[in-house]
Amino acid sequence: MKERENKYALKVAGLTRKLRYFPLGDGLYIAGFIMFGDVELTVRCAEELLKKCPQYDILVTAETKGIPLVYEMARQRGDETYIVARKQKKLYMSDFVSTIVNSITTQTPQTLYLDGTDAEKIRGKRVLIIDDVISAGETIAALERLITESGGTVVGYAAVLAEGDAVKRSDIIYLAPLPLFTEEEVLGQDAEKAP
Repeated sequence: MKERENKYALKVAGLTRKLRYFPLGDGLYIAGFIMFGDVELTVRCAEELLKKCPQYDILVTAETKGIPLVYEMARQRGDETYIVARKQKKLYMSDFVSTIVNSITTQTPQTLYLDGTDAEKIRGKRVLIIDDVISAGETIAALERLITESGGTVVGYAAVLAEGDAVKRSDIIYLAPLPLFTEEEVLGQDAEKAP
């Protein structure tokens, strides 16, 4: 008989999802939140975030996990476009702007690129930065640098989840907290008893 896997029960946008734990280092674990492939969750989270967000002209996210959410938010609001900062410079990019980011979920520093055409769409616009999870805030800080360099004005940061100490930030909009976990909590926690 297979032993039941220990998971965290996340409640967000009226839905519950069971998230697997992953080691972060130094005895800490994160609960892996992946929206890819979960249409119901993406639609509901987009709907709830739009209710809380300030007025904006254009949405911006970083590749990759924020793409389904930013697409759905744009679709629900009737926006004609949204912008994705890429993790690799593409052949078609010209006059691009770039910046370095050190995300909590990646092992090494990455570069985010914004194509010159997208940078022009941002110039003079009110920009709302979207991500799936805000933790240390490195990704949204990198996106803000790209937007500012492109002549846009950031009017807010929004995410489905605020992880760890991000819940203490007063400058972000989010739907639910996502705690960090100790090894003892992960090894001893029963999924049915998770908050």
